[in-house]
Amino acid sequence: MKIDKKIIKELTDYLNEFNLTEIEYTDKDTKIKVSKWVSSTSSETVSAAATASTSNKEKVVATTGVEVKSPIIGTAYLSPEPGAKKFSEIGKRIKKGETVMIVEAMKTMNHVPSTADGIIKEICVEDGQPVEYGQTIIIVE
Repeated sequence: MKIDKKIIKELTDYLNEFNLTEIEYTDKDTKIKVSKWVSSTSSETVSAAATASTSNKEKVVATTGVEVKSPIIGTAYLSPEPGAKKFSEIGKRIKKGETVMIVEAMKTMNHVPSTADGIIKEICVEDGQPVEYGQTIIIVE
């Protein structure tokens, strides 16, 4: 199967133009999905992937530590209200069960607990950013 690079380029341009994290294109038996993840410390694209439905390749992200994942689809907030102290900061020591973020879905604020004791190594989302179910939001070491 030959993948049209022009379509991937166009999808990537749409990601940037509309500030999306993922876009998918389907045509007959071809499915192309382009994703990007943005580091919380800069606006550079950390990684991007394009896959076709006929391919069995999976993207592998190398991380060390425990990944705390979003339990639902929604909007991530780093503090309980605008201007308040953040739940999580890089280098902060946290305990298992401690709230690391809030994910708002359908006007309900869902507290996301840490799944491990440790020190926050990385915050993978920005305040107010949409998150997907199972998306890594924090890495604890």
